[in-house]
Amino acid sequence: MLVAARFLSSLLLRGHSGLLPPAKLRPLYCTCCRRAVLIPAAGLESFSVEALDLCGENKSLDSFYTPEQRETILKLLNTGSETELAGVKLLRGRKLVNMLEYRTRNGPFKDLESIVNVPLLKHKSAVIVFNSILNPAVRKEKKKEKLQLAKFIRPLVDKEHLQAATSIVSIVCGTNKIAWTHVDRAVTVLDWQQEECRSFMNGTYMASSYLEDISAVVSNLPAADLFVVEKPGISLQNTTLYPVMAHLRTVEAMLFALLSPKREPGSAPKVLNMMRTTVGRHFGLIVGESRTSGAQTVRQMMTESVTKKYPRVTFPREMLMRYQGAFHINSRNRGEELCDALLQAVAFYELLTE
Repeated sequence: MLVAARFLSSLLLRGHSGLLPPAKLRPLYCTCCRRAVLIPAAGLESFSVEALDLCGENKSLDSFYTPEQRETILKLLNTGSETELAGVKLLRGRKLVNMLEYRTRNGPFKDLESIVNVPLLKHKSAVIVFNSILNPAVRKEKKKEKLQLAKFIRPLVDKEHLQAATSIVSIVCGTNKIAWTHVDRAVTVLDWQQEECRSFMNGTYMASSYLEDISAVVSNLPAADLFVVEKPGISLQNTTLYPVMAHLRTVEAMLFALLSPKREPGSAPKVLNMMRTTVGRHFGLIVGESRTSGAQTVRQMMTESVTKKYPRVTFPREMLMRYQGAFHINSRNRGEELCDALLQAVAFYELLTE
């Protein structure tokens, strides 16, 4: 097989008397001795024979690792529990069972080369296992963590930056008002208000009028480590909602501009978006593709603040008195924006701890 592969490689590299253009290469491994040779393959870059040839000079797997690395690998393979070994890349299912059975039957592995005696663990798999032991998947776990954050926070920032915030202001915009909730890390409500904006969705759009209303709201917001602005989840397929979507995007952009301080390139942002749909799913408010009212959930939180020793959310007594009848179905103004601002703040802290 090796001779045939080399003949094919040399034939195609010469272009067979100049009839064929030079080809890109990939390695082909001999199943007997594991020697790597290069053969043409479209779309792949050339690989180094020296870097891939494991046994060209009858080298064992041990020769590719330092004594300290070999000791680290063998220590885990010989003494690691089933749970510890299951955390190593490729050591799953039958491979893990075979390794444990081989270790029990034959005793500790004396060197790295002896690993290939385990069924299903040949040289290529063994190298992946060794490298996984030497370089645990810390980076991949961090990437996974960032991907989870990306589901509800934009722009993407490190989780440590979010967890370091001692308090946040959660902001939700409606068609004629803006509501905000100031909540600390212990999920205690420090401030909870809303303000009507007369220029919103009122005849011809005037940028100066919008800016005046939004600036008035921003001037009343309390100081906080982070400002979290709701990212609306309006479907673009419903063309009748285009004016509402344009309105919400305009307010969102102005809030970001007015609340974002001047910062150095690469520094963490102070204003973030949180996905409305994520908050809805967190509290079970999504029905089909729509989000239902969170008023009942907020009323329950307010009740638990009084009745439970360790409530989900803590409200000051005067705040409970102020809003005790504000979120009922038969009330004139159910305060949906107020409810959404509170739920967004609670979801922010709870999702960080999941």
